[in-house]
Amino acid sequence: MIFIKGFTFGWDSRRGDFLKQEAKESLRLMQMNTASDTVIIAISALQDTAHTTKVDYVGDHMVSDDELIAMIDYAKSLGLRVILKPTVNCKDGTWRAHINFFDVDVPCEPKWSDWFKSYTDYQLHYAKIAEVTDCEMVIVGCEMVQTERRADEWRQLILEVKQVYHGLVSYNTDKYQEDHVPFWDAVDVLSSSGYYPTGTWERELDRIETVVKKYNKPFFFAEAGCPSRTGSSYIPNDWNHVGEVNIKEQAAFYREMFEAAGQRDFVSGFGLWDWNTLLHTHEEAVTDDGYGVYGKPAADVIYNYYTREKRH
Repeated sequence: MIFIKGFTFGWDSRRGDFLKQEAKESLRLMQMNTASDTVIIAISALQDTAHTTKVDYVGDHMVSDDELIAMIDYAKSLGLRVILKPTVNCKDGTWRAHINFFDVDVPCEPKWSDWFKSYTDYQLHYAKIAEVTDCEMVIVGCEMVQTERRADEWRQLILEVKQVYHGLVSYNTDKYQEDHVPFWDAVDVLSSSGYYPTGTWERELDRIETVVKKYNKPFFFAEAGCPSRTGSSYIPNDWNHVGEVNIKEQAAFYREMFEAAGQRDFVSGFGLWDWNTLLHTHEEAVTDDGYGVYGKPAADVIYNYYTREKRH
């Protein structure tokens, strides 16, 4: 697998957003400002709660198939490789890691079989789009911790995806879960969310390396990043953390992460989190406290790392 110098794009998009010229300009600026060679286009279906079984991927909360295909084509026209990442959120705000059902079916209660049927239909829909648009990879799930123990269902889902899509298939587990996923044997590429606190990267990379060696498959961080707030480098996964705008701390987080990961041959890249479809202005960057790096020192850190990194 070619080393991934990537960024996540599109997560905040709704129907029609990819049709806007500002979205294309945002993608172009992502490439220009970060030296990314890969874009992970992340889209999000919805289910009502963590305990309901219908996955809705046809509403206005999703970009249309036509505009998604057009954005993939545009990304490729820029010379970017494309990874498609269809995932799911809960309408009530519950994090997808808590999607869960009884292990033993109970009459009148929601069941794993119903949820996996709906979720598999969703994944197959986008796997077919990835196939016709020649995407380099599909990521079939993200941070779905409670579902991961259902290894047989995940293996079946991945098998069905591979019947309609012939590129690489990955699953994006959550931070600290790399050594707890029982179906790594079914995917082509291991990936996880690298939201590790400052000062802990060496320890966590040691742990992850053991898993990667066990399965002897490529690994990359499908997500990694830090908000530009004071204190966020110690809890980079907490988007609700309250702190003053601190663009220097965000940049320091990226330096430490790249320095640590750059010494590990098993790390085959990043899909950094995240680049907004509709950007804040360059002038607004000094007051923006989110994960975005546009107009912030972190963008220069990323650009320098991506242009310097020569691994293949």
